[in-house]
Amino acid sequence: METLLKKWDVMRLVRLVAGILIIGSAFVDRQPLLGLMGGILLLQSLLNVGCSAAGCGMPRQKHSTNVKADKPQDEIPYEEVH
Repeated sequence: METLLKKWDVMRLVRLVAGILIIGSAFVDRQPLLGLMGGILLLQSLLNVGCSAAGCGMPRQKHSTNVKADKPQDEIPYEEVH
């Protein structure tokens, strides 16, 4: 159980609680569209999908910091074919 909870971050817990509260409110107010929105939040938290804090971001490319602009880069050797 402890290893299962280690994979849960704060935003995932927020989506879970918000989904449960919104579904409860939808039942009380008899609002099916609100229940659908709460269900989407609940599914996002259970399946760990969705865009949140860096959830959809592309991984950053790591650039070498020791490359200088005035230093020529190594040339790639090639062979001409006639």
